Amino acid sequence: MGDEGDDRVRIEAAGTDLDEAVAVFEQGYNGTGLVARATELDFSYRHSATGDPDLTLRTSKFSGEITGTIEPPGEHIVQWLSRGRAVMDLGRDEVHIEVGVPVVFPHGRPFSFRYADFEQNLVHVDDVLLHEVAAEREGAAPGSLHFDHSVPPSPAALRTWNSTVRLIAQTYLGGEIAPMMRAEMARLAAVAMLDTFSHSSTSLPEALLAPRNASLRSAVEYVHAHAHLPITAADVAQHAGLTARGLQQSFSRHLETTPTEYLRGVRLERVHEELRAGSPDRVTVAEVARRWAFAHLGRFSAAYVKRFGEYPRDTLQRA
Repeated sequence: MGDEGDDRVRIEAAGTDLDEAVAVFEQGYNGTGLVARATELDFSYRHSATGDPDLTLRTSKFSGEITGTIEPPGEHIVQWLSRGRAVMDLGRDEVHIEVGVPVVFPHGRPFSFRYADFEQNLVHVDDVLLHEVAAEREGAAPGSLHFDHSVPPSPAALRTWNSTVRLIAQTYLGGEIAPMMRAEMARLAAVAMLDTFSHSSTSLPEALLAPRNASLRSAVEYVHAHAHLPITAADVAQHAGLTARGLQQSFSRHLETTPTEYLRGVRLERVHEELRAGSPDRVTVAEVARRWAFAHLGRFSAAYVKRFGEYPRDTLQRA
């Protein structure tokens, strides 16, 4: 699907076989339980992509119905239909997708969908790039960006998004482009995504903006970006180029906490966000807690109650 030794992404897949179509979309979108079936139309599909690891533009055409669950890794994805029927995030924050209205895929968790007889355009933006741009423009902590896929863009934002995508597509499809121009187009897509779609994030503490606290900022950014992994204070110190004692002193002096307490707080906030957005029919407290590296559910529950004043199951039930 791509040229060996070339980091550019090029995908072209098409056919009339249902199982083949399922395999293409399972591989491309980290899918599970995908099922395709024919409708009243003769079944066929086509999926194409062009770009690089930072940005890809994709199109899908599908004469038939496809359902299942996907969790695209490492990317934020915007999609819009030019024809067809689609429902996204079944049983949770369901969105009935309107033709011509772009929607951001749910991110960082699996979600289910049902699409039928559709033509679809997609823009895939790399997570690392998007978080870097959000940090520069909004002071967003890495990994804390959250798009609300249930809120449609305003008409003015939609016009800007459409013109930006047209410019990027013309550049990508106009022939060979230099790596510097590809990087500029990827950054332009990230900026357009932030300007167009409703989102929230956690701001980095103000103390980290001072150049003299660059090591502490590196440590905090590492915590936010890797909070879902079983990292320790020692891992944070090593990444920031600090001794364990130096890390402790920096957190105490500037953030009035310890590295371990800060990490626990970031994880609790992420769990809280997921439970508030979740549905008791689709997720469990235990599954969300484990996704954010809480191995001991009893201690997790006690810390959650202390921070938010309610049990995690109560947050989920009110979602």
